Amino acid sequence: MDHHQAHQYFMSKPQATVSQPFGEGVDVYKVKDKMFATLALGKDMGESNSEIWRINLKCDPDEAQALRDIFPSVLPGYHMNKKLWNTVLLDGSIPQGEIERMIDNSYLLVVKKMPKKAQTSLLLHLR
Repeated sequence: MDHHQAHQYFMSKPQATVSQPFGEGVDVYKVKDKMFATLALGKDMGESNSEIWRINLKCDPDEAQALRDIFPSVLPGYHMNKKLWNTVLLDGSIPQGEIERMIDNSYLLVVKKMPKKAQTSLLLHLR
């Protein structure tokens, strides 16, 4: 998955919006004013020191650690609560379906913290 595909997938979520409250270069994706993802170009921490697209996604704490153990391109959330957020490097090493699943989970975690009425209206659009 590349950054264009990630953006399209984020925006396909019901009532998803994008803004840059942290400044130019960091897209923040929200549902009903609650953040569920970010997308930014940053330095690769590896030997190449090249730039790489990365996304931050909310995650269940146990699953967050499991994903980090499975995928070298899943790291503790950059500039986020490292217990609840993962950074996923869009380097092509993780199958697109797995990244989409992580995005879906991030979106649903945020929706499930909303009042029931808001949850219901959003979840109806996911079916």
